[in-house]
Amino acid sequence: MALSNKQDNNEFDKWLEDDDPLGLNEEIEEIVLFRCLDCKGTDKVPGFIVGEFSVDLNKGEEVELHCPHCNGTMIEARNAPSE
Repeated sequence: MALSNKQDNNEFDKWLEDDDPLGLNEEIEEIVLFRCLDCKGTDKVPGFIVGEFSVDLNKGEEVELHCPHCNGTMIEARNAPSE
């Protein structure tokens, strides 16, 4: 029985040594900074989320999100007006 557990452990160790079996070493997703037009708070949003929200936009429109701080409107920080 002890031999079986040792073999199981060796197989598990080999699996862990494989080329990133859980996908933990993937490149970090792009992060986009959004700024609230109301409270001026900021929030970091993964780029894939911004991409999903931008699918239905018309030319010239930008992604707008709800602010987690005040429930106002957030836009990408580089497009937000200065204080």
